[in-house]
Amino acid sequence: MAESVVERASAAIGDATMNARLDRIGLGRFAGIGERLARAVTIASVSFGRSLLWLLAAIIVGCGAWMLLPLSKGNSAQPVKSELASVETAPSGDAAAAVSPASEPQAPAMAELDRLRISSQTWRRGGLGSKALVTFTLRNDNDYAVKDVEIVCAFARRDGSHLTDRSRVLADLVSMKSRKTFARIPVGFVNVNADQAKCSLIAARRA
Repeated sequence: MAESVVERASAAIGDATMNARLDRIGLGRFAGIGERLARAVTIASVSFGRSLLWLLAAIIVGCGAWMLLPLSKGNSAQPVKSELASVETAPSGDAAAAVSPASEPQAPAMAELDRLRISSQTWRRGGLGSKALVTFTLRNDNDYAVKDVEIVCAFARRDGSHLTDRSRVLADLVSMKSRKTFARIPVGFVNVNADQAKCSLIAARRA
């Protein structure tokens, strides 16, 4: 009986010793893992802190260098605006020449119609009877040649009632103190009832 009690006590002591060893081994492992994690966190914190310090230093240096730079045309907004305004308000040489009244082509002056007159005129039908062809002689008594002679021809019935008007501009040149005959000039379509025609001068230009 006494031996069984001793054996049980020995077994209990052995189990307690084994459990204590296992607890020590587990605690040692956990302690090693904790030390590694702490070391890694410390290294990461130091690296992040250094990176942050370097970034702040670079920003400070860059701002200082930018502020020390002289004010140039690229950094100044006002000079650029003034230059753009000068470019917009001051036309170039070609543009100034284009808008200058001296460079614009002068239109020929109008001729004096009281010294221009139609001395004779006739008309006939052409184009299967639908077109009017007029023939007239223009006399120029001016001291200058004329061109771009514009005429208007009024067509009427046999009884004299008006039907329609047709106009035409003739670019031919008529010399000064001379006369010129324009033969069979088409002035447009006319009514089939047109029987009479009379052409008059309405404008001309100096050549």
